[in-house]
Amino acid sequence: MSGESLIIAALVLPLLTAAGIFFAGKLPDVREGVTLLGAAALFVTACGLAGTVGGNMPAEVSLGTSVPGLEFAFKMEPLGAMFALVASGLWIVNSFYSIGYMRGNRERNQTRFYICFAIALMGAMGVAMAANLFTLFVFYEVLTLSTFPLVAHKEDKAALRGASIYLMTLLATSIGLFLVAIIWTYTLAGSMDFVPGGLLNGVDGVTPVVASALLILFAFGIGKAALMPVHFWLPNAMVAPTPVSALLHAVAVVKAGVFTMAKVGLYIFGYDLLRDTPARDFVLGVACFTIVVASLIALTKDNLKARLAYSTVGQLAYVTAGVMLATSAGMMGGSLQIAAHAFGKITLFMCAGAIYVATGKTEISQMRGLGRRMPWVFGAFLVGSLSIIGIPPMAGGWPKVMLMLGAAESGDGYVAWVLIISSLLNIAYLLPIAFLALMPPRGTPEPAPYKRPEGAPMFTVAAPVFTALGTVVLFFLMGELYDFLLPAIGGQP
Repeated sequence: MSGESLIIAALVLPLLTAAGIFFAGKLPDVREGVTLLGAAALFVTACGLAGTVGGNMPAEVSLGTSVPGLEFAFKMEPLGAMFALVASGLWIVNSFYSIGYMRGNRERNQTRFYICFAIALMGAMGVAMAANLFTLFVFYEVLTLSTFPLVAHKEDKAALRGASIYLMTLLATSIGLFLVAIIWTYTLAGSMDFVPGGLLNGVDGVTPVVASALLILFAFGIGKAALMPVHFWLPNAMVAPTPVSALLHAVAVVKAGVFTMAKVGLYIFGYDLLRDTPARDFVLGVACFTIVVASLIALTKDNLKARLAYSTVGQLAYVTAGVMLATSAGMMGGSLQIAAHAFGKITLFMCAGAIYVATGKTEISQMRGLGRRMPWVFGAFLVGSLSIIGIPPMAGGWPKVMLMLGAAESGDGYVAWVLIISSLLNIAYLLPIAFLALMPPRGTPEPAPYKRPEGAPMFTVAAPVFTALGTVVLFFLMGELYDFLLPAIGGQP
């Protein structure tokens, strides 16, 4: 297939999958088979698109202009290809996991759940392939709207409240700040295209004050990046079923946020303009503040999903910090963090869901000794935790190394200390969960019987074990990923 055909296929396949799920709604086995087939087809398409990157003819296509100057255009570049591969690949894993979770927990409205999931992946692919800010903004909003029913899935008071906070926060930041930044960028540059070296770099009228204002609008308008103080939608979204939490935190939503932050830094500002923008130091400081404070809040949470939610807030800020370092090493570290965090965090959330389906337990204090009954689940949780902390041979160590190199290169040495403090806090709020479950203190009573006599469904155990192994495999593939991203990000080969 040509590059143009692959881009169209990446947008159409999730919609066809959603339609197939709708028509097979009363046949669960067929419905879930359609989901898996669509996810696999999308991943194959993403692989094909990644294969076009680096050649003389990268995949690109224009689907027309809505009004003069607003073009629906797509172009695949290395950073977008990585995001597309991560999102589509983990959709397959999360689909298997969802089958076990949704059936094992006897969740209602499963057809709607799978339809919204498919549409959300279409939004993520559109964000990954966008050639300009206008196209990216449209699919960014598609992603917000399609995930709202997923957050509200249980339809009880808590779910509706959490979903309302989720929707209103993301729409308010995107329309009130992000859209304003996009329009302002267009008035200054006469274009919204992503340009290597920075669309705004060298443009008349982009003074340090204007660049600072724009940077702040982008940083806080991209609410999906969860930079404090616009992070609170994320913990509130934890009322959703665990497969949705995994989608929000690892596969699509927050990754779309930090991916957008990276695209703005790389292709709208560029390294030179970012370095000369006074507000860069402010946004970098906010990112570092978010890293530490979110980790401290995570330490106080006994609810497992709430702890993981605040962990995600802190880990996402690594990417923003990497972008704000305005160096190739910092940008590379932030980009590698997108992939490494995806595998580590989806593992942790899927483990939390497996524990809940099997036992009904949600509080960490209730899980002592539970690893005796669920060794595979807590073993996977341990591996995922080690990756988040950054301990080799799990993937999470490489981004921190690159971020520290970027901090040294930019002269912002305090960022390295923030990363070290963050790792220590990661150890404090993650490792005791697995250790106390697998090796409880002497005298700890036997855990209560399973809520389900047969324990966790097979898919809810196999999926996190698979992604835990993925963190190890990714550790050894980081060199290849580095080389793949190098043409877009720059730096030493």
